[in-house]
Amino acid sequence: MSLFTKLVVVSLPIIPKSIVRLVAQRYIAGPHLVDAVAVTKDLMARGASSTIDVLGEFVSSRERAIADTAIQASVIDAIHGNGLASYLSVKLTSLGLDIDHDFAYENVSSLVKKAAALGVFVRMDMENTPYTDITLDFYRRLRRDGHNNVGVVIQAYLRRSEADVLSLLAYDPSVRLCKGIYVESEDHAFKDPEEIRSSYRSLLRLLLSAKGQTHIATHDEALIVDAEKLLAERLLPKERYEFEMLLGVREDRRNILIRNGHPVRIYVPFGEDWYGYSTRRLKENPQVAGYVAKAILTGRG
Repeated sequence: MSLFTKLVVVSLPIIPKSIVRLVAQRYIAGPHLVDAVAVTKDLMARGASSTIDVLGEFVSSRERAIADTAIQASVIDAIHGNGLASYLSVKLTSLGLDIDHDFAYENVSSLVKKAAALGVFVRMDMENTPYTDITLDFYRRLRRDGHNNVGVVIQAYLRRSEADVLSLLAYDPSVRLCKGIYVESEDHAFKDPEEIRSSYRSLLRLLLSAKGQTHIATHDEALIVDAEKLLAERLLPKERYEFEMLLGVREDRRNILIRNGHPVRIYVPFGEDWYGYSTRRLKENPQVAGYVAKAILTGRG
């Protein structure tokens, strides 16, 4: 990351939200579900699928959690009703995890049951480390309750992730493997980029050696190339894996993966709670400086 990029990232908290919104438009489908449906249809026309995410997390009231659960249910209906090549991604804190664990489990279980009846898949996103254990516990509980249309996320930068993957293999799990984006202490997470890449490569091999489905979620060119070589060596069938990328990020590379015959899924967020998601993505994306500078100078994202 260049010095200029670092300066922009550090300055994000004082950059006007109107500027961040201009830049964030490339990462977010729009404020409404109909926007996510339209983006997914466009992606399908380009040979990709999607996972739809309702922006919002760390909900602190039961009323808001119930409302958010209803919105998530409407996403399931939209996926089914529009015949979309998509599934639902959900954050447990948006369903009331900080309020009451049983309450949150009831909400996520209702979504998974509804989705199963309509042939839709649900993935529980992984949030920061205070929620890792409970998210994995919810996954195991859902699977024990007979729900096979549910998946989880593993973050390669966490030191615990190898043990977590090993603990899940008996379920033949559907796992999205990502680097991780939340700010974590060195006690919990690798900080060196090469250590994180090494962890990612090791976890990918562990997952691909198992019987589940592996979702290779990264924009890191070195990791993408490594995954392509590994898949070619192992002759893995396409139903066993897919690449995942974020909306608006590395679209040229996404298109190359599609042309090379790989299944590709794009993370499509929508909603009004865009700021927290956007700033995390801007900090992660090395092109952030250029986007922000352009928005500041021209008023366009």
